[in-house]
Amino acid sequence: MAWYDEAVFYHIYPLGLTGAPKQNPYSIPEHRLNTLLPWISHIKTLGCNAIYIGPLFESVGHGYETTDYKKLDSRLGTNEDLKNFVKSCHEQDIRVILDGVFNHTGRDFFAFQDIKQNRENSSYKDWYCNVNFWGNNEYNDGFSYENWGGYNLLVKLNQQNPAVKDYICDVIRFWVSEFDIDGIRLDAADVLNFDYMQALRRVANEVKPDFWLMGEVIHGDYNRWVNEGTLHSVTNYHLHKALYSGHNDHNYFEIAHTVKRLYEMGGSRPEGLKLYNFVDNHDVERIYTKLANKAHFTPVHILLYTLPGVPSVYYGSEFGIEGKKEHFSDDSLRPALSLADYVNDVTENPHTRLLANLGHIRQATPALSYGDYKELLLTNRQYAFARNHEGISVLVTVNNDDSDFVMTLPCGAVSQYKGVLSGETITVDNGHITVTIKANSGDIWVPVTEDIKEIYSSCTQEPVTVTQEIKNNECTNGQVPDSDDWFFESAFITNPEPEKTQVPDTPPVSEEPPASAGSSDSTAFECGKIAGLQEAILAIMEKKGPVTEQMRRDVENNTHHDSLITWVKSFY
Repeated sequence: MAWYDEAVFYHIYPLGLTGAPKQNPYSIPEHRLNTLLPWISHIKTLGCNAIYIGPLFESVGHGYETTDYKKLDSRLGTNEDLKNFVKSCHEQDIRVILDGVFNHTGRDFFAFQDIKQNRENSSYKDWYCNVNFWGNNEYNDGFSYENWGGYNLLVKLNQQNPAVKDYICDVIRFWVSEFDIDGIRLDAADVLNFDYMQALRRVANEVKPDFWLMGEVIHGDYNRWVNEGTLHSVTNYHLHKALYSGHNDHNYFEIAHTVKRLYEMGGSRPEGLKLYNFVDNHDVERIYTKLANKAHFTPVHILLYTLPGVPSVYYGSEFGIEGKKEHFSDDSLRPALSLADYVNDVTENPHTRLLANLGHIRQATPALSYGDYKELLLTNRQYAFARNHEGISVLVTVNNDDSDFVMTLPCGAVSQYKGVLSGETITVDNGHITVTIKANSGDIWVPVTEDIKEIYSSCTQEPVTVTQEIKNNECTNGQVPDSDDWFFESAFITNPEPEKTQVPDTPPVSEEPPASAGSSDSTAFECGKIAGLQEAILAIMEKKGPVTEQMRRDVENNTHHDSLITWVKSFY
């Protein structure tokens, strides 16, 4: 077992959160990273024990056009600031992983500048792909080169060059020795050379015990990347898409089908693939914006924290903020926030309180990190499953309907179960429990034993029923039901502190809908696949350039599955 097996991540895009200028003036360092120090206590309060932060190093604009891998972006501060930030996180038992942008550099990177100056005589001319001194580009360099994503601002590194590989490996060693980081998220890992990634994994195994390599991968068979020789984990875009569209379409079959496929991809083993699960990030719209029914914020996040994988929260989403791609820009997804504006949210904002409870429940419940997965009940609007670990069976129930729903589920061999969110105690009857799941809500049911009582009595609070407080974007005063139960004797929350466009994944493709689906289920399942394919095509088109209204209509009017599949394949 490693630290990342029990991790709950908080994801920070630092240039956005700190309100840094969009373009780097390369001037005197501004110590904006230090403004994030108070956020560490907030992150701890949320029940998160790991931070993914990046990009951090000197760059031209959005952070992915790296100028210097060994210098903190001057808009954020100095290397000493970063060293202190990581140290402060470690003092609160929070691990830190950084963005590793190792597929391309910016044009101001020393190797590219040497090519501009010395052309054919540059010792770095083979550091980049397809440098052609007979060509030219919009910068009038007098040569051309292969770029990333169609942007000459991002110069593609030649990953097969041993000198490049050695340099990047030394960068990782430097980050560990200088900043004491605990892992790296590899940007655009789905286009990295596998020999290159294997070299990075060897360095990861060398620099620090349990050093974590996680890769950004949009689609495909995740086993290609997640294995003993390459990466520990990848971003779970499969589940990301299913979680929001499965709620918007009242189609839990899509979510359950995705989970089953991913679980089988990991060999149906409890340890599985340990994928990095999320509902939003710096490249996709905020979950609160994407949900047609805002009350679904509750069941979406219950699933995020309880399904197999490593959960992650993107900064600000715990407050229920909006964020939508507009005018071909990701700026609204990466806003500057002041923690002072949210100082009471952890107790008064139902969204924040829910995520804080889920974070602490996750940490207090080993079955949610290590347990196997077994589906117990599935309809379009209701879903239940068990996570079983060392004789403990934890049940998870969610309901995306506007009405309450009664479930009868098989359970572990104990006399009682407790809903950690509702505060309800249920007596086991002949190996089953019968529970009522509130509309647009859910619960996590743990067996009532002396050991479990001891664990939860030190980290739980009153039940949180967010959906009772959220209706069409409107919240009540944030009060929660009272409980004098043993399960809520003490609080989860103590001492609260006052450019690159990614492609959403296509949904799992199946010749037939799930066998348990009826005719209405089948229709909903197919509609979800069509919508996902359309979304993927539009995202790819946006990455390649401006998308006109006519182009958008052409995609939206195409509702033929095979045609859409062919369209997606045409991009690769």
